[in-house]
Amino acid sequence: MAKLGDICTVVSGSTPKTGVAEYWDGTVKWITPAELNEDSFYITDSVRHITEYGKEKTGLSYLPKGTVILSSRAPIGKTAIAGCEMCCNQGFKNLICSDAIYNEYLYFFLKSKTDYLNSLGRGATFKEISKSIVEKIEIPLPNIEKQHQIVKELKATRNLIAHRKQQLTKLDELIKARFVEMFGDCRLNPKGWVTKNLDQVADVGSSKRVFVEELQSEGIPFYRGTEVGALAEGKSIRPELFITEGHYKQLCEATGKPQKGDLLMPSICPDGRIWVVDTDAPFYFKDGRVLWVHLTSQNYNPVFLLYTLKDRIMTDYESIASGTTFAELKIFALKKCRIFDVPLSLQNQFAAFVAEVDKSKLFAELFVQSTCILAENRSK
Repeated sequence: MAKLGDICTVVSGSTPKTGVAEYWDGTVKWITPAELNEDSFYITDSVRHITEYGKEKTGLSYLPKGTVILSSRAPIGKTAIAGCEMCCNQGFKNLICSDAIYNEYLYFFLKSKTDYLNSLGRGATFKEISKSIVEKIEIPLPNIEKQHQIVKELKATRNLIAHRKQQLTKLDELIKARFVEMFGDCRLNPKGWVTKNLDQVADVGSSKRVFVEELQSEGIPFYRGTEVGALAEGKSIRPELFITEGHYKQLCEATGKPQKGDLLMPSICPDGRIWVVDTDAPFYFKDGRVLWVHLTSQNYNPVFLLYTLKDRIMTDYESIASGTTFAELKIFALKKCRIFDVPLSLQNQFAAFVAEVDKSKLFAELFVQSTCILAENRSK
């Protein structure tokens, strides 16, 4: 075993002042944790770029090509490898590898340790892992040849997982195609359906405000748009924020709580990430940043409503969302979202088709989950 601090140099980054125009829109790649996802491996570009002047004034240094990138907060544990020189913000603890460790071996090791890394987080409201914590993490350290062999096996497993995920994507596309075949494009309405506003068939709203100082490190899970978006993609999540049970009861008395079958969506979701609530376990969610749809009409199937909103949002997001910096869905606009008034029998027929496709998706998802577990065990 070896400590990461003995075989790597741990470095972080920072954010240039956003109000200084000369610091931004240059050629220097500058990444944030939000740009990484579970499939990130080598990254070679960033959403935002800074200037050399901004880099120098902020005291930033380039991460060398091959640096293992590890998010240290919001959330902890996102991992990738720098495919070129780049800079980053303060949300990372990055590892520049010595000759003793193969960077891809370290990458897979950290990928398998997300739960453990989160358990090391410190902080009353937002947990973070410090440089000293990362340096003390121990890793099995076989010789370089063995490290390369382990990585070769893990890459083969990764390819299997990627293939199954492609199958899942194709199944999602099949559902979308069937929806358009039966009902037409929600924006163009080529079949000439009568339409209604969403608020004529459902309650549309959000939650009661929870202030930062009211958040806890344990208790009832408190979901932001990030967590709701992940749940919409079928991912398991690790809640980072909580409220007390007493506070939760007060909030539920004031606003009610989401029921199974209700729809929750991040306010920023041009990709149509909508979570169908599938649990009775208590949770609460962030006002404004998460929108809540509760079906009230008996003439609508919730599955049909889900895919109607997905199609409507994904094909016509710009006309529904608003905002100067980020286009967000607002409650008032979502209430006026036009919904087809389709016979319930057709809606049920579509829902039955979705149920059959979901059986195939379940098999593919179980394969991905089991293969991921095998890969994680091999990484340890």
